[in-house]
Amino acid sequence: MYGLLPLFDSRAARALDTQATAMLGGDGYVLMQRAGQAAWQLLLQQWPTAQSITVVCGPGNNGGDGYVLARLAHRSGRKVCVLHLAEHVPATGLAQQACTDYLAAGGSIAIFPEVLPRGEVVVDALFGIGLSREPDAFATALIDAINAQVAPVLSLDVPSGVDADTGALPGKAVIATHTLQFIARHAGLHTGAALEHTGVLTLDALGVDDEVVSEAAPRACLLTAEFLPSCLLPRRRNTHKGESGRALCIGGDHGHGGAIVLCAEAALRAGAGLLDVATRDAHVPVLLGRRPEAMAHGVESGEQLLPLLLQADAVAIGPGLGQEEWGAALLKLVLASGKPLVLDADALNLVALTGQRVTGAILTPHPGEAARLLGTDTASVQRDRLAAATEIATRYQAVVVLKGAGTVIAAPGELPRVIDAGNPGMAVGGMGDVLTGILVALRAGGMPAFEAASTGALLHSLAGDAAAEAGERGLLPSDLFPHIRRLANPRGIG
Repeated sequence: MYGLLPLFDSRAARALDTQATAMLGGDGYVLMQRAGQAAWQLLLQQWPTAQSITVVCGPGNNGGDGYVLARLAHRSGRKVCVLHLAEHVPATGLAQQACTDYLAAGGSIAIFPEVLPRGEVVVDALFGIGLSREPDAFATALIDAINAQVAPVLSLDVPSGVDADTGALPGKAVIATHTLQFIARHAGLHTGAALEHTGVLTLDALGVDDEVVSEAAPRACLLTAEFLPSCLLPRRRNTHKGESGRALCIGGDHGHGGAIVLCAEAALRAGAGLLDVATRDAHVPVLLGRRPEAMAHGVESGEQLLPLLLQADAVAIGPGLGQEEWGAALLKLVLASGKPLVLDADALNLVALTGQRVTGAILTPHPGEAARLLGTDTASVQRDRLAAATEIATRYQAVVVLKGAGTVIAAPGELPRVIDAGNPGMAVGGMGDVLTGILVALRAGGMPAFEAASTGALLHSLAGDAAAEAGERGLLPSDLFPHIRRLANPRGIG
């Protein structure tokens, strides 16, 4: 499917390396030279005027890739210095061969901390995908030195210190300007803390056929903008509002009316044919004044909610709901309704208190809400966002949209998806309410839950990116509305 790119864990990546080596007659050095050549070509493309290059090499095959690049740069007439720790002599046969060839070409090696050469570009070939522990004190000092200098940094395969499987940082990690992945995209580099360190992410397949990669089992898929046109098809010419679904948004306890207003407008902009909003009486005039297309209802009891539930095609509950008696009573009715559901904010917090399964619902937790759903802490969720989203989906038998940098979508029996869009400007109150509105509109229109979660989360992130073109700081959730409408009507792929 367009827009879905496989993401692999380190075990699968190593297996692909082995297969690629076998296809090359068992000579792993050929593959290493391809990696070094690919990195050198990328360096030339990105920094064509750079004349002095520092290459930081570790003891493994990642360091070997660095030695190959250093040899090519040296032969091109650049001033090159390979740098490593005293104990980081090449430790694998391939790395030793690459180092020997570099020295034979006239290259030189410096030892840290005796010197940190000032290169116009720094190449990070310190640690590869195998590192899942905190770097030792000497490696940490070297990483700190790399981060302290001002030259751009090209990381080979993974920024050293980042866990390629989870995106977590066991300790210090290199902050790269550009990261070049080899053969396969690494799952951990697309979500969580890793996004602070990867810079621009690109992939070079090193000549390995797509068929070989397709035979490996991915851990997740990366969801890109090209996915939207396959899900948001043009409407029929002879359509009517009922075909686009009747959505019901519930929330807005006293003092929290803005959340449900944002949710309601997002549902309309995402294409809901009809929209009912159940909120406190006091919020009805404001809602009608801002968005008269919504059918606003003052609901002070469960009895008043029941008629709206009966006619809804899908229900969203949580924005501004609160955790008091009013919100808890409405949520109880909603959970018993059998309707397609989207649960957000305090609806999630109330569910977390009971651990009740919400089979088939879409849950949209941020990391703090995810921690409450799992009975753990936020740091544990962020250490492995893919695992956390999958565990919530399994425990609650629901579709999960784990928000944050590199939003993760998970569901029982489905390969998780990671959103390749979004920006720091979206970290503001009310942004999740907009997502909830988008999701309930898609569910009301008949889209299956996992596809609605994927499509809606991608649409939301892309709209955020479009709105952030005017600047991330000061971005408001309502700034997304015109972009939601435009992006919900894609004209084609690409």
